[in-house]
Amino acid sequence: MIINSFRGVSDMGNSGWWTTLFPPHGFTLESYQQVLNIEGVTPSILYSVLITIPATVIQLAIATMGAYAFAWMNFPGRNLFFIVIVGLMVVPIQMTLIPVLQFFQLIHLNGTIMAVWLAHSGYGLPFEVFLLRNYLGGLPREIFESAEVDGAGHSVRFLRIAVPMTIPAIASLTIFVFLGIWNDLLVALTFLGTSPYRPFTVVITGLVTSLGGGWQFLTAAAVLQMALPLAVFIFLQRYFVRGITSGSVKG
Repeated sequence: MIINSFRGVSDMGNSGWWTTLFPPHGFTLESYQQVLNIEGVTPSILYSVLITIPATVIQLAIATMGAYAFAWMNFPGRNLFFIVIVGLMVVPIQMTLIPVLQFFQLIHLNGTIMAVWLAHSGYGLPFEVFLLRNYLGGLPREIFESAEVDGAGHSVRFLRIAVPMTIPAIASLTIFVFLGIWNDLLVALTFLGTSPYRPFTVVITGLVTSLGGGWQFLTAAAVLQMALPLAVFIFLQRYFVRGITSGSVKG
């Protein structure tokens, strides 16, 4: 797909992608130029960034604080609240779209980027709190008890102990959350509709119909859709591997 996105129409129809590995290569940026010149494509990429990055930060910030509270703070109903949060993980998103949409219309948030932020946060937080709570709960208790004896409050223990020790898990979760929001179509279609703030996934859906058999343009659009998530994964991959292996047991 990546190679075909740099090929012309005639080359795609007359030869396989592997022929470009040998001279003459015949690479061209024409498909990318055509896609970026389509009305609404370039702004939609910007809107995807404006939706994905803040929504990811909001979710991870709230999830980390909530997970710390469930793991290291004692308050009435802690276990009950956690069970409720875990139970929300099994509720299908499709069941809640219409009620949430009606609520956003009531408070005049429908069709705004903030509506998508809140929707993604609500749908993603149960799993994120569950995952981080289990990770935080596995940290050495002696460290927190020692900090408490030294007079450190929960805010200090959270910011200076819990967060630094949870960076691998947070980074791993960041990749999954970022990918989920960046590639989302359902939530964006539901809460943005015909709004001018439509992300790139919604615009690509329209390109499939409008471009028809122009596969070279569709492959270029798909590569553009993949570029930023791939960069995020490469940047965070060392933390991702560390987060995956942190729970392993040494023999």
